[in-house]
Amino acid sequence: MAFSVIANAQTQKKDGKSSPKTFVPTDESLRNYQYPDWFRDAKFGIWSHWGPQAVPRQGDWYAKNMYIQGSNQNKYHVATYGTPSKFGYKDIIPLWKAEKWNPEELMALYRKAGAKYFVTMGSHHDNFFLWNSKVHKWNSVNMGPKKDVVGLWQKAAKKEGLRFGVSEHLAASFNWFQVSHGADKTGRFTGVAYDGRNQKYADLYQLPADSADMKEWLTNNPAWHKQWLKYVSELIDNYHPDLLYSDSKVPFGDIGKTMVAHYYNQDIIKNKGKLQAVYTPKEPSEGKWAQDVERGVLDSISPFPWQTDTSIGDWYYRTGQQYKSANEIAQLLVDIVSKNGNLLINVVQTPEGDLEPDVVKIVTEIGDWMKLNGEGIYATRPWKIYGEGPSTIKSNQKKGTFGGLTDTRDYQSNDIRYTTKDGQLFAFCLNVPEGNIRINALGRNSKYTDQAIAAVSLLGSKEKLQWTQEDDALVITKPADDPRWMVTGFRIEFKK
Repeated sequence: MAFSVIANAQTQKKDGKSSPKTFVPTDESLRNYQYPDWFRDAKFGIWSHWGPQAVPRQGDWYAKNMYIQGSNQNKYHVATYGTPSKFGYKDIIPLWKAEKWNPEELMALYRKAGAKYFVTMGSHHDNFFLWNSKVHKWNSVNMGPKKDVVGLWQKAAKKEGLRFGVSEHLAASFNWFQVSHGADKTGRFTGVAYDGRNQKYADLYQLPADSADMKEWLTNNPAWHKQWLKYVSELIDNYHPDLLYSDSKVPFGDIGKTMVAHYYNQDIIKNKGKLQAVYTPKEPSEGKWAQDVERGVLDSISPFPWQTDTSIGDWYYRTGQQYKSANEIAQLLVDIVSKNGNLLINVVQTPEGDLEPDVVKIVTEIGDWMKLNGEGIYATRPWKIYGEGPSTIKSNQKKGTFGGLTDTRDYQSNDIRYTTKDGQLFAFCLNVPEGNIRINALGRNSKYTDQAIAAVSLLGSKEKLQWTQEDDALVITKPADDPRWMVTGFRIEFKK
């Protein structure tokens, strides 16, 4: 058959094993995890990476960089609010009002854009919770907008029929926030402690860390490990999300595995014996979870479903930032899906909670592209190869910042990606064809085909295409109904 793919990429069960009724925090137990169909079929999710750090409109990591003397964000902070010795991050939090945030309206837009799941931030490294916490007072119900952001997003997602996820970035918070305990090294406030050193705020800024430990992303402080588990367990037990994302590898060894086992077990109870939960940390899965790759893509078909997380711009709002176009997002999505992955993309919100007009335009255009091409995206699986063309040649590939290959690249018109579903093959050109389209993997003599082609059609169009299957390639005459999109999808049917 032309559509048989590597077994692990196409089948849910592994070695014929059924999912256990209860997981324990060991690798052996977690390897019995089975990927739910909803995640494998969804392919596309939208993320709200949003919180108090958006307030200054200065982009990513503001809560940390405002304490690093000489950084652009520190200079902005001093000029706008004053020295962080007097006006710290705790004073930024009340300025986050989210007065224009309408989760129902945004979720309806995201559903129309083709998203099948939605993820909200639960807490960034700033240790400020966006959920109604009873164990941590620094949360969005007590402060800032005084709303249960996670809960309201969840309600809106359920209304629109989207699966719901939450991201936790807490594991790295202990070391990340240590700069708040410092002081200026020069100037009029030399040696005057930043507000993070005030023990009154230790529950926000963390306790001082061992200097050697601070070199690592995740602390070796066992007290914080236990606190992290307490916090994330509350998030899980209060909201029971379909997806949970960690901004790190599985944190803290056995502590992290304890969390994962609990997450899976409570979901089995929630779904009356059927595991539907997806956990996405940043490490290879071995079948235990879905690997997440930040700002990057895998370089080949993965035997296990996985996810790219990236943003249309910065993670947080920054005045004047440039955004990915809908065409660039379509290129990225198709490449990811051809390799058995999903795309989770952050749509940048203003501090007030709405979207700028140019962002609304991009999101709307994604939906327009999906209406034409979604047949070759949703519920598809990888083919025998993920693609062909210059972008598949190792020497042309650039490494990603956090692993895999970069998620931003220039594609040529002969860069092709493949997906398959229900006995049909879909071939996507990743740039506008300059002439007739030659698909080498579908020539009569190709090692990848053993069936003659019966029909070729352009997704989203009724135009009758001219094509021929030559010995070395399927040749499609450039469509007259050439769409405005850079990414063009073709449906290829084979003779029975």
